Amino acid sequence: MFEYVSDLWQAFTSRPDHLAILSIIPVTAFVTWAHVWMALKMVFYPIKFWGFHIGPLPVGWQGIVPRKAGRISGIITDNTLSKLGSLNEFLQAMDPEDMARIIGEQVGFELEHLIDEVMLERNAVLWENLPYSIKRRIYSQAQREMPEILKGLVTELTMNVESLVNMKEMIVRQMEGDRRLMVRMFLKVGQKEINFIWHISAVIGSFFGIFQMFVYVYVPQHWTVPFFAAVWGFLTNWIAIWMVFNPIEPHLVRYPQFFARTQDHKFPWIKPIIPRIGTYNVQGAFMKRQEEVSDVFASVVTEDLITLKSIMTEMMYGPKKDKTRRIIKRHVNGIMETPLIRTALQLSIGPTEYAKLKTDLIDRSIEITMVPVCDPAFNASRAQKIFQMFRERIRELTPKEFQNLLRPAFQEDEWILIVLGGVTGFFAGLIHLFVAFL
Repeated sequence: MFEYVSDLWQAFTSRPDHLAILSIIPVTAFVTWAHVWMALKMVFYPIKFWGFHIGPLPVGWQGIVPRKAGRISGIITDNTLSKLGSLNEFLQAMDPEDMARIIGEQVGFELEHLIDEVMLERNAVLWENLPYSIKRRIYSQAQREMPEILKGLVTELTMNVESLVNMKEMIVRQMEGDRRLMVRMFLKVGQKEINFIWHISAVIGSFFGIFQMFVYVYVPQHWTVPFFAAVWGFLTNWIAIWMVFNPIEPHLVRYPQFFARTQDHKFPWIKPIIPRIGTYNVQGAFMKRQEEVSDVFASVVTEDLITLKSIMTEMMYGPKKDKTRRIIKRHVNGIMETPLIRTALQLSIGPTEYAKLKTDLIDRSIEITMVPVCDPAFNASRAQKIFQMFRERIRELTPKEFQNLLRPAFQEDEWILIVLGGVTGFFAGLIHLFVAFL
């Protein structure tokens, strides 16, 4: 047997092109690794379209994720986020009473200045000449009414959030407005899978290279080099992406185990153990990390997507802002319609101006309310309250539901990435042919 192998090796090394044939393996591995890296980058970058237009025809490229941010975010919301709970649940978990207290402190601090500013805009002369004792009583009455008014307002907004905010539209609008946010979210959630696709491609390319080497030995035709390079490029991209998400469900395989990983995952990485029957889970790389990913995704969602700031901004300035204003108006009128304030203001500025004043006060109240709501520290404190809920619900998703956290990023125009692998493989094969074989 040894002599037979030795004779084959001598016959092979006697060929003038034996070094070129041996180079197929490392070249295929490197080219596969490189074009998969390029394909992965093209999923996310560039954020903005890079290229030029010939008439209406764009010639260039924009990352698949930023280009289709609206569609992808809509898919994720429909398939995953909507299953994690309703906006009403999220706001309830943020502790509405505590929110009302914090917002009330901010509004209360600005209240006197707010009343002065609005009144001076309406009738500066009358307000400046109004006795301070009357102003003081107006301030005091407003301050006394404010806590209960805000508590009722926040409670009503929380209870009606589903009719005031469309979660899918809110998230789609956020993603289309900040496409970097979408890219950042996918990279945080799927960085390990992206690295897996990238590095496993070199291993797959090596196996393909071995096969191609034997093909060339027995079919020494130059056309086989670029042809099979194109085939391997096509298959590698498809196989690498497939391995991330398939099989969807876990499949436990039993096998004889003689080694185990070291606990700290440091060199030598494995250690001998007493022989035993081990169990290996054959499942998509992403689905295997459901518990780990749940922490990352819950953090991204509660810090960047479904935040108090985004919900309140959508309420106050979104498509259903008029309905929100009607609710706010009803509660603000609770202060404005008290006998003392109504009489004092109607006598000083008149009934018509008094009606306009209430509208102005609503506008300014919204502006002041959004100040604490937009505060990063305040949002972080609310995020902590719903993080646990998000994490646990993500862990409870079925594997099919869970894959939709990352799958849409690759599924959209996935065929382009696979075809790109074939095209780049073909041209790399041509270069290899001219450099090593001709």
